[in-house]
Amino acid sequence: MFHAAVPTVDAAAVPAEGALLDVREQDEWEAGHVEGALHIPMGQVVARLAELPDERLYVMCRVGGRSAQVVQYLVAQGREAVNIDGGMYAWEAAGRPMVSGSGAEAFVL
Repeated sequence: MFHAAVPTVDAAAVPAEGALLDVREQDEWEAGHVEGALHIPMGQVVARLAELPDERLYVMCRVGGRSAQVVQYLVAQGREAVNIDGGMYAWEAAGRPMVSGSGAEAFVL
């Protein structure tokens, strides 16, 4: 269960110009991701914290569990971060665009 203090946003409400952080594993990323998103697998976030832009981050994973944990960590570090509720499944269900590792249009459902 997610911690009540994790800020969340619906996939449909993420601004097109928002800074996206995808914390899924490489194989998940290659299957389909949001073009322009920063990809840092969850297990690497702490070591790669300096790579994150200094702006509000919209964090996603497949369904929202891993990204909620990353958001908790980022908020504790003083960063502004929001969990995308429902992750990539919700992103696709909302009709938001995605590409595969080859750059072709992709689907995760």
